[in-house]
Amino acid sequence: MPEIRIKGIRTRAVNVPLEYPIRTAVGVVATSPLVLIDLHTDAGVTGSAYVFTYTPLALKAVQQMIDGLASIVVDRPLAPIQLAQTLESRFRLLGNTGLVRMACAGIDMAAWDALARAHELPLARFLGGETISLPAYDSHSMDDVDLGRKRAEQAVRAGFKAIKTKIGYSSLDQDVNVLRSIRDVVGDGVQIMVDYNQGLTVPEAIRRGRALDDEGVAWIEEPTLQHDYTGHAKVRSALKTPIQMGENWFGPDEMSKALSASACDFCMPDLMKIGGVTGWLRASAIAEQHGVPMSSHIFQEFSAHLLAVTPTAHWLERMDIAGPICEPSLTFEDGKALFGDRPGAGIVWREKEVERFIV
Repeated sequence: MPEIRIKGIRTRAVNVPLEYPIRTAVGVVATSPLVLIDLHTDAGVTGSAYVFTYTPLALKAVQQMIDGLASIVVDRPLAPIQLAQTLESRFRLLGNTGLVRMACAGIDMAAWDALARAHELPLARFLGGETISLPAYDSHSMDDVDLGRKRAEQAVRAGFKAIKTKIGYSSLDQDVNVLRSIRDVVGDGVQIMVDYNQGLTVPEAIRRGRALDDEGVAWIEEPTLQHDYTGHAKVRSALKTPIQMGENWFGPDEMSKALSASACDFCMPDLMKIGGVTGWLRASAIAEQHGVPMSSHIFQEFSAHLLAVTPTAHWLERMDIAGPICEPSLTFEDGKALFGDRPGAGIVWREKEVERFIV
């Protein structure tokens, strides 16, 4: 195949509705602010991806950052690993983290998508894996009892064998009450994960975690501040329940430090924050080296393909933050995610809906 070169990058900012606002112990994500990326090549192939800015306040800043980075990558060969090295080298003085890493990751994801599409292969197969089925859990919010039970019932009817709920209410009694009400709905055959979203101090995380040890949860996620690896290690050593973290690691280096500090039993890098597809591949090697099961955080379209080539693949998080503006690329049956033979990561924009939610 002749060398393919990047000819341009188009970005669009959208703010799309969520079926359920993402309520956490530390705040609410009411909508899904996304920057859509289309990377055009001289082979007539376009790679597509999106990044999630958590708040609409960051939409324009991230979009402008990606637009600015386009001048660095345009006319370069479509070689994602070399592109990642080039972008990393440009930000050694500033620091390749925060919005910078998010923007670079978006370009990386679109570049890998374009390359897989150029070879007319699903991304998983292009990376040397198979389009396999993956265990998936349905990811919920801090829903309290009534909504928590309703969503749990819906998940079980849809065939999910695991769900996650966010906790960190004003009291431990509320945490336990919500958890038990969900357990009452799903029964003992469905795993329940809980997520504190960094909402507790280390002593409080240990106190509440010891109570949850008797509730049979599959993991406790981010019980304290994500950058406090020592604190997480203390919580982990005090509890029987596994500790999960990783969605806020900005790059494989932070992941390596956390695992070296024995901060968690499981890991779940965020595709955008870890550095796109290139960053994920590096992270999966670290997880394999440490023998740590690795799950995904949002970005389900790409994450399914990447888990298919992750040696310690664990769970796919089902949270469809781009659903309103993106054609479905995954189906979920009997608790598993299935993806077909669509080239790349399978992202196809719903253009009418994109125009509806454009910022």
